[in-house]
Parts: sequence; C-alpha cells; structure tokens
Amino acid sequence: MERLRKNDEVIVISGKDKGAKGKILKVLKDENRVIIEGVNRVKRHTKPTQKMPQGGIIEKELPVHTSKVMPLDPKSGKPSRVKVGKDKDGNKIRVAAKSGASIES
Repeated sequence: MERLRKNDEVIVISGKDKGAKGKILKVLKDENRVIIEGVNRVKRHTKPTQKMPQGGIIEKELPVHTSKVMPLDPKSGKPSRVKVGKDKDGNKIRVAAKSGASIES
C-alpha cells in the first residue's frame, strides 16, 4: 500500500520549500517523487511556437522526492507517519500513526 496518493494533503519537511503545504497533483512511482501544487515552482522562458504563439515565461511545479514530504493528519493538521489499518469491513486503509484517523482522499 502506498504511503502517498494523488489528492493527499502534504507538508514539505526539508529543503528550500520546507513548511509549504499543498495537494499532490501527481505521483511518479518509479522515481519516488511527487508533484505538489504550488511547491518547487520554476520559471521557464519559452520562444514563441505554433502551439504557444505568445511565448514568454511559464511557471510550473517540478517533482519533490517522497522522503521530503509527509501527509497531514486529518485530526490535528500536523505531519504524521502512515500505517496500515483496517476498516469495519476488514479492508486495508491508510491511518495516521498518532491519532489513528483515516487518511483517505
């Protein structure tokens, strides 16, 4: 079971964007990286093309390594580790380690 999934609310715990919160837009499983909304933004200068006749400066998010982010605990709003628990039907779910709250997006 994955620790991080698309649409999870996470916080960056190290690096230049430390403390930034955002929603996961994409998980790059093979590279162990995630793209987070509003985090690790860079500017790219582009020439005018047929696709983009305007050209100019485009801002986009680059991936962040998964070890640098932690999911937010739904109860406290603080970063939390993830453990696997079971729901009422016996299915596996992700659970915040300290509070025991379900982390489902």
